[in-house]
Amino acid sequence: MAQLLFKDVNKVYPNGYHAVHDFNMEINDGEFICLVGDSGCGKSTTLRMIAGLEDITAGEFYIDGKLANQMSSRERGIAMVFQSYALYPHLTVYENLAFGLMLEGIDADVIEEKVQATAKILGLTDYLERFPRNLSGGQCQRVAVGRALIRKVSIFLMDEPLSNLDAKQRVTMRSEIKQIHRSVGATTIYVTHDQTEAMTMSDRIVVMKSGGYVQQIGTPYELYFYPKNLFVAGFIGEPPMNFLKGKIEGGNFVNEAGLSFDIKPIVKDAASIEGKAVVFAFRPEAIKLAKNGKAGKNEYLIESSVELTELLGDTTNVYANVGDFNVILKVNPHDTPEMGSTFKFCVPYKAAYLYDQETEEAVPSDMKRQ
Repeated sequence: MAQLLFKDVNKVYPNGYHAVHDFNMEINDGEFICLVGDSGCGKSTTLRMIAGLEDITAGEFYIDGKLANQMSSRERGIAMVFQSYALYPHLTVYENLAFGLMLEGIDADVIEEKVQATAKILGLTDYLERFPRNLSGGQCQRVAVGRALIRKVSIFLMDEPLSNLDAKQRVTMRSEIKQIHRSVGATTIYVTHDQTEAMTMSDRIVVMKSGGYVQQIGTPYELYFYPKNLFVAGFIGEPPMNFLKGKIEGGNFVNEAGLSFDIKPIVKDAASIEGKAVVFAFRPEAIKLAKNGKAGKNEYLIESSVELTELLGDTTNVYANVGDFNVILKVNPHDTPEMGSTFKFCVPYKAAYLYDQETEEAVPSDMKRQ
């Protein structure tokens, strides 16, 4: 296992493009960390700096307390799993797994023992004599993971390893990678554009924004229930959080859709945002359909009209309009409102968020979201 420390790490390319800005983080021994964000946010660049494949322009990177900026990839004790698998097509599964050990001059008996043990963990024992062309995508991915696993390194780096798999294989491989991490205990940094992967696999998540800016670092729970800004709020969650723009007048949130809410129950200091342009936000799954068209205690009432519905089995996504604003709501399939109809729904106080439009930061609140 290994402990990693980043102090104001930056990456600037020769053409002047600033790919990563002031990356600061401490990663504990054995943690599973996911880097997520949209394309061009610097997550893969950060991973490559950890691996030693990209030079660090400024800042300091430590592995177990030792400055690693100038260390070679071999000295860092790192194994990397790539999106493309990077298997040798002319070698069998056994030979792919054994290749790195052979280069290190390890005895054949030891290699045999390690390959068999790794193959057993990954369910590859019956495929050791096959070539990559005879394997499914999921099996190829397990071989790629096995090739990293067999080296017994202290740091695993994974760069979107599941992006080439179909939906069913991704679900299976997510659980397998997490189980492998638990059994091996190596510090793992995993890059993905898929926030579902990050939420289900990681101990902590680093959310990055285009231009290489870190937006928030926290557990999946913290990012889902306490997003610090509009970017994180809109990135984490599927479907994404709903946003209604308005302003604060007399302690109320008001907007062109005719909404008027007393926001004092959900913020620390309503007077501090008087007159400000804000965003009222809530998650699609947090709403409740209004019984008899009325709100319950500690709830906001919103009227909307249905544009489209999507039956997903256990839930239905309702695409609706609140004035000129589009929202997505998750409802019970048995209570799905009809297309073109008007209906009312409630947002509980504990599920309501307020963001400053100018800074895009969350308005301070004492609300417990559980």
